Amino acid sequence: MIATRPIAFVVLPGSLLWKVVLVLAGSALIALAAQIRFPLPFSPVPVTGQTFAVLLVAAALGRLGLASVVAYVAEGAGGLPVFAGGGSGVATLTGPTGGYLAGFVVAAAIVGWAAERGWDRHLVTALAAMFLGEVAIYVCGLAWLARFPLPVPLLDAGLIPFIPGDLFKMVLAALALPGAWRLVRR
Repeated sequence: MIATRPIAFVVLPGSLLWKVVLVLAGSALIALAAQIRFPLPFSPVPVTGQTFAVLLVAAALGRLGLASVVAYVAEGAGGLPVFAGGGSGVATLTGPTGGYLAGFVVAAAIVGWAAERGWDRHLVTALAAMFLGEVAIYVCGLAWLARFPLPVPLLDAGLIPFIPGDLFKMVLAALALPGAWRLVRR
């Protein structure tokens, strides 16, 4: 009788499979954070955990973080209930929050680019990169949101009430970076 061993399946860091795992894990984290949702009665835009996850994933993964955000948006556009509150589909992308979703992609490109140039190595520069990402999210989100009828002025519906929470999420994401690096073995 021939002795057999179970075959071990190992995903090596740096391999294509490992990169795919990281991209999908990043997109899953964003989808999970999107389910943390607090609706505002005067705005079609809810407060969510998405910005935290987008900034953290982009800073931890660089261009793979951008791929994670693109995958997340594609998953939602394809019908998976990954957007805030379990939303999905093209209707969400073309609705009032669509600009913020587009802003996530731009923010991930900015933060990922900065991270690959070492901005993620120090708290101050990581925060600066994340701040630029937040600005991109707001610019895209507000530009799109302005197309819709709102019960309050644009800045009251899509910017001012979000600033304190987004600053908190930005600092939290920057502080979580060392833990994220350990997870991805960067």
